[in-house]
Amino acid sequence: MPTLTVQNLPGGPINVQPGQTLLRALHEAGHDWMHACGGRGRCTTCRIELLSGADCLAPPTAHELRYLTTGRLAATARLTCQAQLPEGEVVGRVPEATKLPHVQYAE
Repeated sequence: MPTLTVQNLPGGPINVQPGQTLLRALHEAGHDWMHACGGRGRCTTCRIELLSGADCLAPPTAHELRYLTTGRLAATARLTCQAQLPEGEVVGRVPEATKLPHVQYAE
């Protein structure tokens, strides 16, 4: 089963179901994750910094491409509300700018 590991969140790898977004998998695993637009791809607050496995993700969506081309999304980041993981493993981090004040993050 595809897995997502977020290095600065507690717990281990998160299973990602087929067709499921990373945001949905994070929420189902009990993690609170910033998503100001409600997961509709209209902002970049749900982004994840990718450390490895980016090639395992499905191609960027139109929403992500718009932010990539305007420079609002780094080439090493994806929107968790849009990104899907059909197979493999992705490792990432919660960016400093989108950390929630009530969540305990690891270094």
